[in-house]
Amino acid sequence: MTIFRETSELARVNRDAHPGPVVVGRELFDLLALCEQLHRDTDCAFDVTSTPLSRCWGFLRREGRLPAPDEIADARAAVGMQHVQLDRRRQGVSFDRPGMALNLGAIGKGHALDRIGGLLQGRGVKRALLSAGCSSLLASGGGTDPWRVDLRSAVTSEVLARVYLARGAVGTSGAGEQFCEVDGVRYGHVIDPRSGWPATGVLSASVIAIDAASADALSTAFLIGGPALAQRYCSKHPDVLALITPDDGSRHPMMFGSYPEARVTAK
Repeated sequence: MTIFRETSELARVNRDAHPGPVVVGRELFDLLALCEQLHRDTDCAFDVTSTPLSRCWGFLRREGRLPAPDEIADARAAVGMQHVQLDRRRQGVSFDRPGMALNLGAIGKGHALDRIGGLLQGRGVKRALLSAGCSSLLASGGGTDPWRVDLRSAVTSEVLARVYLARGAVGTSGAGEQFCEVDGVRYGHVIDPRSGWPATGVLSASVIAIDAASADALSTAFLIGGPALAQRYCSKHPDVLALITPDDGSRHPMMFGSYPEARVTAK
């Protein structure tokens, strides 16, 4: 599922899906179907086709730069999950325009945690806390002794809230992990696929959900779409809780939705 290894299944999709189709395995196809659903449900804020924009801004190789407006426009022409066709009968993937490329960086770690969690459960492990770095984790077996998780800002590393989690997943996104600065303006690596420009206005977005893949993807979507998107999504999807910290100096997270197996205390 990596784009940085030419022999991966995803790299094959990116090479051959236009005009395609490229037949893929069940695991990758199901994950792309989830990406398609999340794209629709987040008003297109979550979009795994944004690779041309990441490349345009230099973030794909950690060489951030400010591109010219025409470069951004050219990259946007090859972005949009609506241009990815999923053939459920054949498990085929095709692009309806050239230059497109998928990148599962915003959901892949969570998916890996879900797979590992399933393997552990199948081998009889009753209690576990799995972490894929500070941005993704999966908990099970907390019961009356829940796991304590501190949610930290990616920019300042300060604790924004504390979560007591019996079972479920936490995903966190922030613009502090990678950025470039031009003429005193900081541009984060999380790009809004709808505008082609880095997301602004949110310091950190954390999501608690039943599975780690969804928690990861939604945290990215809410970092882009802000409190308004988080509120709309959580009002329609029970058992999803979002904590959005606006980049206004207050450092006070806004909480939307609910998750029955988590208790949150603000710091």
